[in-house]
Amino acid sequence: MAIREIVKVGNDVLKRKSRRVEKIDNEALELIKDLKDTLYAGTGVGLAAPQIGILKRAFIIDLRDGSEPIILLNPKITKKIGHYEDIEGCLSYPGYEGIVERPRKVMITGMNEKGKIVQYEAQGLMARAMCHETDHLDGILYMDKAKKVYKVEQE
Repeated sequence: MAIREIVKVGNDVLKRKSRRVEKIDNEALELIKDLKDTLYAGTGVGLAAPQIGILKRAFIIDLRDGSEPIILLNPKITKKIGHYEDIEGCLSYPGYEGIVERPRKVMITGMNEKGKIVQYEAQGLMARAMCHETDHLDGILYMDKAKKVYKVEQE
């Protein structure tokens, strides 16, 4: 249980497909804790296991708006509705943003940290984050889908 180093673009692990989490055991619980610790040590709203070098189908999203964080294992987007373009960034590609088209609304299922199958209906930023993090689990980066990527000023 620790703050892990975030894997940066150029590392092959980000382009590989992740394996399923088969059960909630000590290894899975440790992964979840590391994802939480690492996300909260920075400023992002989502973090997928490959971004900390672990090829498992797990992510955390916390929009930091007072809502509960979502931890999802083996996520599967089951429905996409509409589309829109907006700006995305990524903790694995600091200093850059891109314009990416994503669904306005998604339905996603997966397993929570207690091993229960859960389903979410999300829209706007939450839908975008769920798509972004699910893409990470399939070895897809936002810049693979971006219409434009550009450098941003660092604070």
